[in-house]
Amino acid sequence: MNTTTERPLAGKVALVTGAGRGLGRAFAEKLAAMGAAVAIHGMRETGPAEYGEGTTLTAVAGEVAAAHGVRTLRVLGDLTRAGEIDRVVAETEAGLGPIAILVHNAGGDIAARGGKPDPNDAVGIAEEDVRAVLERNLLSTILTCQAVARGMMARRAGRIVTLGSVAAFKGRTNGAIYATAKAGVTHYTRCLADQLRPYDVSVNCIAPGDTRTGRFLGTRAVDPARLAEAGTLDRIATVDEVARVVEIFAGPLGAFVSGQVLRVDGGGQCWPA
Repeated sequence: MNTTTERPLAGKVALVTGAGRGLGRAFAEKLAAMGAAVAIHGMRETGPAEYGEGTTLTAVAGEVAAAHGVRTLRVLGDLTRAGEIDRVVAETEAGLGPIAILVHNAGGDIAARGGKPDPNDAVGIAEEDVRAVLERNLLSTILTCQAVARGMMARRAGRIVTLGSVAAFKGRTNGAIYATAKAGVTHYTRCLADQLRPYDVSVNCIAPGDTRTGRFLGTRAVDPARLAEAGTLDRIATVDEVARVVEIFAGPLGAFVSGQVLRVDGGGQCWPA
């Protein structure tokens, strides 16, 4: 096997947040397949079971390691709290080595009570849900990127990938706070990319449209016609179609790519605002 082409991330350490299920796990699988050792982060040990995508975070870490022949580490923490983020980073680096790649996937349209927030626009959503959505998306992105970037700056190397949303571009009458949070993630990504250029640290954002994760399919009615996997781009993306973009941003092809936000929505927004 040519490790340069088949396992281009061999010897690298990646931290993937929100990696117990859905897109986060798919990102972790992609990086592991490319040879990286991966820290599998989650907020709750039983998170993978919440939408039928696994059992425990510990089990997910073991499965990724076994499938790809790499080292993995299970790390728990609330990424809206700076102290817990510092601990997650410290545990990752103590267990696997310096973080070369961060994929910050934590977030989503999850409310304070654990489910989707009231969809009735910018006026009707409760304060606790406003805070939950902003903290889990925008605040966690800022704090986690800050904590990891400090080490990358010192080493003068690194890749950071954040998770945005197509909602950041066109907004949503329903889901206004989520769209606002993801717009903040988009702008923060570009600002951080500009700041980290002298340190050879790239920062990019993946902005998916509707994606058929367990949580997406389990929290809303879905038109069966949109679950087609070929023959049309007017459909819901598979998890792999979104996750494979991390191969570009974290791998050799992305060495000179920074400050970019790549929409993965089958062309659903050809003319974003």
